[in-house]
Amino acid sequence: MNRITIGIIWGVILLATVALFLLARPGSTPPIRDEKGNNLPHSVASLERIEIGGIDQWILIRGQGSSNPVLLWLHGGPGAAQMPVAGYFNGELEKDFVVVHWDQRGAGKSNRRDFDESTLTFQQFIEDGHELTLYLKARFDQEKIYLVGHSWGTQVGIKLAQAYPQDYYAYVGVSQVVDPAASQEVSHAWLLEQIKNRGNQEDLKRLEALGSPPYTDHEEYVKYINLVDSYGGDFDVGMTKLVWMGLRAPEYNLSDMLAWFRGANRGSGPMWEEPAYQSYNAMKDVPQLRVPVYFFNGRNDYTTPLQVTQRYFERLETPMGKHLVVFDQSAHTPFLREPEEFNQELVRVKKETYGKDDCPAE
Repeated sequence: MNRITIGIIWGVILLATVALFLLARPGSTPPIRDEKGNNLPHSVASLERIEIGGIDQWILIRGQGSSNPVLLWLHGGPGAAQMPVAGYFNGELEKDFVVVHWDQRGAGKSNRRDFDESTLTFQQFIEDGHELTLYLKARFDQEKIYLVGHSWGTQVGIKLAQAYPQDYYAYVGVSQVVDPAASQEVSHAWLLEQIKNRGNQEDLKRLEALGSPPYTDHEEYVKYINLVDSYGGDFDVGMTKLVWMGLRAPEYNLSDMLAWFRGANRGSGPMWEEPAYQSYNAMKDVPQLRVPVYFFNGRNDYTTPLQVTQRYFERLETPMGKHLVVFDQSAHTPFLREPEEFNQELVRVKKETYGKDDCPAE
């Protein structure tokens, strides 16, 4: 055998060895340490499988002080679990909160090969979120917690805040889903302009083939949102970078990453056809919230456009106060594009609401 052949063989062996290691490596989360490398007293760092909604689901809990308020983060998708990249972008939040990332049913570590997709219902996600909220309140002996939702997670989060305001210090909707049909009208006009400005005839044909919004067929919607993403209106960080981070995350092994892809590719799955999911409209369904409300939106977001969020923000009745925070450099994921500013804004939410009186704002 020549040197090239031998090199190829050794390369294959090395890749196979790395793959086996990544598959076999059990997920865990490292302890939180001080500057000298000692475990930080009173910190919490735990990766756990608990029963929620009758099935095993995974949560990651990290915080420098276990007495800090709990922040429950509802990821987007459905299916796009955030656990494997959360620490890289938003680990600073662990100084001020006990941060809980939850791989929802059918997502990431909670997406076993025998997962029953028929359990993907809008109401089931709300029930799961409520059950987890009560678990966290009891475990950390806290009267309330903070609730943060991103994209799909805002659909669940805003319903939780509406039904159980007594459980939350504040609700933070990041890239809030308001009215999908109205959002598609705004984003379609923007996308058409972008395509024409670039003179991309192939993309123009693709968009024309899809017809006018709204896109109620799942396959058509996926094609449409992929076009939006290709022109900078969706994710702010490339998938290659996110996958590389996920593979390096101690909480995930290769099997978990494969499960992540299955969940993300499934998306809403059978829930897409569910009337409660298809007819979702926060403008009509959630006219009032009795918790402090914060909407975080990227100025360049054309998945959940700022224009529609502003319209809802103006109409929403919030006796406890409301705030709209705009991230000028971001599209749909400001916590990835502008993590420092994002983290600072969440800390500001805590300063404005933690331990405050429950009297409605003037």
